[in-house]
Amino acid sequence: MTLAPTLTTLDNLTVGQSATVIHLAPSADLAWSGIDVSRRLMELGFVPGERIRVLKRGFPGGEPVAVRVGQSTFALRRFEAALISVTAE
Repeated sequence: MTLAPTLTTLDNLTVGQSATVIHLAPSADLAWSGIDVSRRLMELGFVPGERIRVLKRGFPGGEPVAVRVGQSTFALRRFEAALISVTAE
């Protein structure tokens, strides 16, 4: 019996946890100042197949989330992280 990897969103990962990006949800409803948030995240490197790692969470409330993608580190708001579907490693 094989276990299928669990699909979750980036905002649900804990500090130190690594994952692989699977999908980005469309963000037409969440357009911020006319910018498509999902498209911007893809431009930053959050593309399917890319490995990521949660480095730190802000206090209080766990926002922003510091995430390493390749050699870059980004701080994402919770609603941005919720658009990124991942499989935890």
